Amino acid sequence: MKDLTFEQKRSVSRVEAAEQLMELATALRDGGEIEWNIGHGTLSLRVPDELRSEVEIEIGEGRIELEIELEWPTTRPRQAPPKPPAGAEEKPAGAQDGEGRARKAGQRKGAPAKPKRAGTGGGTRGVAAKRSAATS
Repeated sequence: MKDLTFEQKRSVSRVEAAEQLMELATALRDGGEIEWNIGHGTLSLRVPDELRSEVEIEIGEGRIELEIELEWPTTRPRQAPPKPPAGAEEKPAGAQDGEGRARKAGQRKGAPAKPKRAGTGGGTRGVAAKRSAATS
């Protein structure tokens, strides 16, 4: 569903058509915003520096049809984050060990990370077994 559609079809002289196109061309060249008289009011459009253009010409059935279509997004494109200067190294945030890996809280700088134990189930079972052994 479109937010707004405006379409105007009417007969105009060649001079009137030229004046409409020149008004539009001047607004495009000058940049920024187009204020276009549409009969009973004025339509204001913000136009970016880059837009998509399509020209279509159809000849047939005893007539010529010329369509000029200009298209651009309603939102401004997002700015990409600035790139670091050439030669600068990217460093991950947080503390690192000697090999560039992130350290866990409390881990000393030179200490290697402890390997994880392989187990066969939930960790609570081992805790219960240790408690019963300590109370026996």
